[in-house]
Amino acid sequence: MKNKYFGDINDYRKYGLIRAILRSNKFNLLVAWMLTSDDLNNDGKHIDYLSKPKWHEYDEELYKGLQYLMRNPSIRNVGLIEKTNLLPDAKYFSLKVPDSEDTRNLWSQKLLVEANGSDLVFLDPDNGIEVNSKPCGRKDSSKYLYWREISNLWDQAKSLLIYQHFCREKRQSFIQRLREELQKNTKGSLIAAFTTSHVVFFLVLQPEHHKYHNSIVENVAKYWAKQIKLFRD
Repeated sequence: MKNKYFGDINDYRKYGLIRAILRSNKFNLLVAWMLTSDDLNNDGKHIDYLSKPKWHEYDEELYKGLQYLMRNPSIRNVGLIEKTNLLPDAKYFSLKVPDSEDTRNLWSQKLLVEANGSDLVFLDPDNGIEVNSKPCGRKDSSKYLYWREISNLWDQAKSLLIYQHFCREKRQSFIQRLREELQKNTKGSLIAAFTTSHVVFFLVLQPEHHKYHNSIVENVAKYWAKQIKLFRD
């Protein structure tokens, strides 16, 4: 996640998905932004939805909240939503993710400490789950979430929601492949994949949270059917 993305259309969908999940059960949520430094590309510019009232139909409270937080579009920072209750009772882990392997290990340890008391952790890397070309410690490895970090949180009995950008692989095979890898790394999990036009979110539920799966799927469909879809084989 980069601060310059805050409040764009993809952010609206992301927070909307989280809120739909929280409507299904009052999870104790930790939001791990996985912040990295802003760069010079044009990503994050899609904020014109905030001037198109039709978008409020999905989540009016969230829409109006983001309109207010984005009243000065030159100020883009995840800290703005941290000061609200738009993600009810959430805790936040806002340390920037380093590239260095040693400091990344320290970052990961701090994440585990911050996750104490939470039963759902949202992980928001720039790109998604690790790829072979970016081993931990390499430049821009901060843009990825590593399997060992997933496994460590899972072993602490945390359910997970993971942001994953689509790559050039065919989407169906990409989602199926990652879901299978997640299954191997999170024994006993129940996994739902929710897709938008550019990203997929993997919801990885601990065994004691399987009972919430159907109500989560129903809530996402109820509020976000045109924007967020459950992936089906």
